Amino acid sequence: MQKCRAIIKLQILFIGFSTICFAQKIHNKEIIRLQKLAQQVTIVRDNWGIAHVYGKTDADAVFGMLYAQCEDDFKRVEMNYIEKLGRLAEIKGKSYLYNDLETRLLIDFGEAKTDYKNAAPWLKKLLNSYADGINYFLYKHPEVKPLMLTHFEPWFPLLWTDGSIGAISTADLSNSELKSFYGGIDKFAYFEKVKDMQTGSNGFAIAPSKTASGNAILYINPHTSFYFRPEIQVNSEEGLNAYGAVTWGQFFIYQGFNENCGWMHTSSNVDVADIYAEKIITKNKKIFYEYDSKLLRIREKKITINYLENGKLIPKTFTTYFTNNGLIMAIREGKWISLKSNNRSMKSLEQSWIRTKSKNFDDYKKALELKANTSNNTVYADNKGNIAYWHGNFIPIRDKNLNWAKVMDGTTSATQWKGLHNPSETVHIFNPTNGWLQNCNSTPYSVAGINSPKEANYIPYMAPDGENYRGINAVRILSKGKDYTLDKIITDGYDTKLSIFEVLIPALITSFEKNILPENPLYKELIEPITVLKNWDYYASESSVATTLANEWAYKLDPILQKVYIDEGEKDQVENTIQFAKTATQEQLIPQLQTIVNELKTKFGSWQIPWGELNRFQRTNGDIDLVFNDTAESLPIGNGTALWGCLPAYKSEYQNGTKKRYGYHGNSFVCAVEFGAKIKAKSLLAGGNSGNPKSKHFKDQSILYQKGQFKDVLFYKEDVEKNAEQTYHPGE
Repeated sequence: MQKCRAIIKLQILFIGFSTICFAQKIHNKEIIRLQKLAQQVTIVRDNWGIAHVYGKTDADAVFGMLYAQCEDDFKRVEMNYIEKLGRLAEIKGKSYLYNDLETRLLIDFGEAKTDYKNAAPWLKKLLNSYADGINYFLYKHPEVKPLMLTHFEPWFPLLWTDGSIGAISTADLSNSELKSFYGGIDKFAYFEKVKDMQTGSNGFAIAPSKTASGNAILYINPHTSFYFRPEIQVNSEEGLNAYGAVTWGQFFIYQGFNENCGWMHTSSNVDVADIYAEKIITKNKKIFYEYDSKLLRIREKKITINYLENGKLIPKTFTTYFTNNGLIMAIREGKWISLKSNNRSMKSLEQSWIRTKSKNFDDYKKALELKANTSNNTVYADNKGNIAYWHGNFIPIRDKNLNWAKVMDGTTSATQWKGLHNPSETVHIFNPTNGWLQNCNSTPYSVAGINSPKEANYIPYMAPDGENYRGINAVRILSKGKDYTLDKIITDGYDTKLSIFEVLIPALITSFEKNILPENPLYKELIEPITVLKNWDYYASESSVATTLANEWAYKLDPILQKVYIDEGEKDQVENTIQFAKTATQEQLIPQLQTIVNELKTKFGSWQIPWGELNRFQRTNGDIDLVFNDTAESLPIGNGTALWGCLPAYKSEYQNGTKKRYGYHGNSFVCAVEFGAKIKAKSLLAGGNSGNPKSKHFKDQSILYQKGQFKDVLFYKEDVEKNAEQTYHPGE
């Protein structure tokens, strides 16, 4: 079972409705120390505004990396830690109270501080430099007014140790259940987190046998909230030289490459968290739980969370409960439900850093032996021609005869985890004979086509993931591919076929032709849209009216078609779609199309609206909460949602009465890398690398993004210097 969210702490002064934060005061001795550190770091900004950070030591590089991130978008750096510290309600109000409670339950400050205290010297240096880089930025930029955090602590990264959006797992427990258990009858609204975000990521690895140059190629294509990760390079004289995407506020390249190898992570549905039904007994006003026929005292913990109301911070204290299985999160059928999970660990942070310095395949495998990555699959390629795939990494050993997607019996040690599986036991594949690997948040049993790992050889909880239409698309394309170059892998990665409609549209056409006869008034109303869909090739494009009709219509159909992430024993998206198409009645297909046609007519005066006219990209300001406006400048986008099978994902929505859809999630940082004697790479970022609307790099990649045109990556220092716009030490 599975799921995700976040927390932070310092001082905040509210006057009326405004938040006033004061820049931190640093003693002269500390200023001198930070200035000396800054002199050991050089930041070179290239002609796309991308920071290339050079330091003598790894710690120097981290200092410069965080300083550069803050220059580009401090508010996103800060917000990620406000969330991870469980303090969103202090700035967003009481609707975030239970989000904060969940985070405070799952991520323990005390444990993070203890881990920092006990960290290996090399890691502690990096953690100190993380804090130094941000704090020096705030000292040098008094004009920057933090919402809350005027000083960053070196233990903060130990709250958030893996880099993934889905870095918090709660099995299938919801925020509403948490509120019901701990909130009782209070009337607080709450912000329910998205349980099944319908996007994902794509990763492809191509072996030398399938490339024109004889070098391995890696395609890195995360699908995230726009502007969630910038592009950056970090170098040191201690063997660090990593390029790629970093999640704002973290100090390691999350998806990227060095001169030896590259790594792409896709979100995994591997079972990393389980829930238990507890037997609770009250005796003498004390609470116990039963375990192996013994009564054990339940552990209680007071958690106080402040929320903003009418310009003031109001404290609310919760008494929370824990058993040996984990924290109590809900009540179902009268039983308290506990959660066992692993939502932060020092090993995870170590692994996140160590892999970026891998010199070869063995190094990378050694990093995975830490068994600490709870949320990612990995697609890998290197300069020796190896390609590899691992499905998950942190996988507890359990009783293989139980369905771990269900609620477990919490009263017995028989349902306890029995350690962790070694990577060699998990679903993986190295150097398949077909010469390619792919994962699109889909089953690992199609990762190499017919050469994929066999499901019968693995325990179900290792890979409950089902197939989806991006996975089908990727296998179709890569099975035919050969003589790959960077441009060819990019072209294939930008295949916009919406494969789900190969199943749904024929069902619609058949139902229409069978049930809607020419004498029916509905025939005249829908025959033209039906004809457009009948003649469609299922590819999304800016000029396609069929894409508009199909996309809008599909969202009106049975929601089961949108279910991508599944548990053991459930049908996957492809199976559900096929079943729906076979059994759907006229009432389940045709009125939905009629509704869409009428909605388009009402909004635009015609149903014949090209997809690019409806589906737009707009970046008008640097706010974290994106706001869109039909009257402001925007660009047409031909890509579609990952949900229907589009590989270059573009998730858009209507907002606040807009007539048009605006993108907010999907292709963000995309990169293709070839591992030859010298690295060759091309990349693209949604909008631009800066979060400052006044910067020319705020949206200088927008036209490239619209057209799917990539820029050359400047990996080597001589190339960076030839294209340098700025060269400076932090603070200058």
